[in-house]
Amino acid sequence: MNAMMLADSLKKIIAGEVSVDDVTIKQFTSDASLFEVKPDVVVAPLDSDDIKKLVKFVLDNKRQNPSLSITSRSAGTDMTGGSLGESIVLDFLPHFNWLGSINDDGLITVAPGVFYRDFEKVTLTKDYILPSYPASRELCAIGGIVNNNSGGERSLVYGKTENYVSQLKVVLSDGKEYVIEKLNKEKLDEKMKQIDFEGGMYRAMYGLLESNYRLVKNAKPQVSKNSVGYNVWDVWNRETGEFDLTKLFVGSQGTLGITTEATFKLVKTKKFSHMVVVFLKDLGGLPSLITQILKYNPTSLESFDDHTLKLSIRFLPGLLKLMGFRNLSSLLLSFLPDVFEVVRIGIPKLVVLVEFEGDSEEELNQKSIGLRDAIKKMGFDSRITRDAEDEKKYWTIRRESFNLLRHKVIGKQTAPYIDDLIVKPEYLNEFLPKLYQILDRYKLLYTIAGHVGDGNFHIIPLMDLKDENERSKILPSMEEVYNLVFEYHGSISAEHNDGLLRGPYIQKMFGDEVYKIFKDIKKIFDPQNIFNPNKKTDSSREYSQTHIKRPV
Repeated sequence: MNAMMLADSLKKIIAGEVSVDDVTIKQFTSDASLFEVKPDVVVAPLDSDDIKKLVKFVLDNKRQNPSLSITSRSAGTDMTGGSLGESIVLDFLPHFNWLGSINDDGLITVAPGVFYRDFEKVTLTKDYILPSYPASRELCAIGGIVNNNSGGERSLVYGKTENYVSQLKVVLSDGKEYVIEKLNKEKLDEKMKQIDFEGGMYRAMYGLLESNYRLVKNAKPQVSKNSVGYNVWDVWNRETGEFDLTKLFVGSQGTLGITTEATFKLVKTKKFSHMVVVFLKDLGGLPSLITQILKYNPTSLESFDDHTLKLSIRFLPGLLKLMGFRNLSSLLLSFLPDVFEVVRIGIPKLVVLVEFEGDSEEELNQKSIGLRDAIKKMGFDSRITRDAEDEKKYWTIRRESFNLLRHKVIGKQTAPYIDDLIVKPEYLNEFLPKLYQILDRYKLLYTIAGHVGDGNFHIIPLMDLKDENERSKILPSMEEVYNLVFEYHGSISAEHNDGLLRGPYIQKMFGDEVYKIFKDIKKIFDPQNIFNPNKKTDSSREYSQTHIKRPV
């Protein structure tokens, strides 16, 4: 079935838009990753009924047309190619952009096509927030946040999105929409007694997790965050009798079903925030610095490197608007304290941002001053920001660095293939020098930012992907970095998930037995592989390599 025939068939069964024009297809051929995959059609479903009909259509025609599949996409900011597909791509932005009201318990239900920036404007009117927002908060949408299990600058205290999803609605592979939520054992038993697709799904999942209980629990990566594979270790708890499939679907990248809405349990915002900015001349003392900072219980512990700082200076006019400064002179004046530090110690190798939040400004003052004095004794230079505007410029540099790389650097492209590694912070003094040795040996131009409190770093190489010598560096350098992460018992993705990028390495990270459990889960929910193929356990190194973008 060619693209035009497919589009004509879909137009007959759904109310939403079906597009095959060149402009739309080109837009949906790429995301924020280094991959390109051209879809046959782009569909903007009007409602859940459209999605049910699409799933039914694919089921009914899959045998005659094995390539039929459905890939869900919201804002397209995925850095792993997780929102790319060759067949039908669903665009949730046009119609799935509604959100409900916040109830007295801080619960809100929202559609996957709502931009986070719009979502937060609503939640802040009631002094609530979803604290797991990622650095791409101004660009990303709720569907991606849920299906990637996003985390960000507040994950040190608040963790990831999985902690805040109380209920999902999902269209599964039988073409019906189901409510997914935490069940006690009594309700789980009721589900397993059902003689239908849902009952069979619960029986199969419970049987799989119960029979492999210790194996599954022991497989949980021993780092604070992980997005590789499926989150099986938090679904079934014998001790509490709780069975929670939201833990499985959050972070599944649309490979098990199509999310149509999510209900979040929000948290109350704090009244005040203070920031301590630390300037590191080198990385030798980073582990001891982190240890000291963590004693003060910060909300956020972030960083960006000298490459990111230089890039920001290079594109200073572009950051002016984002930072909220009316003119360049006011921006430069705000940076005077930092200029004095640069004159004194040179451009810092790493800038560390320590944010404290609370309802008592006096308490935050004490923490900020106490930390500044403590790390001064260790030989580190720092300053306490004056106010929220002073803080904003640092957050803008940290959050916008990847976007600057994507859109401002001419002749090179962002190649985020070692973009989300994590090891325990206590290993950093050994791990980081070995990491830099690999990066320098391949002569990579890159920026590093990340959540240093978690030991989570985002490394973004800049490459000319038209140059075969540059392209040839990707696979070997990636494998060397991944092997180093495994050596230190870390994860190759803390937040950004698998997609086309890391799917081929899931088996190596978890081993054959756990990988088989992942494959069994995919088969339980999606036996005909209609949801987002070539991701997670359906991925292959060959497929991913052949879809690395090649600019003309």
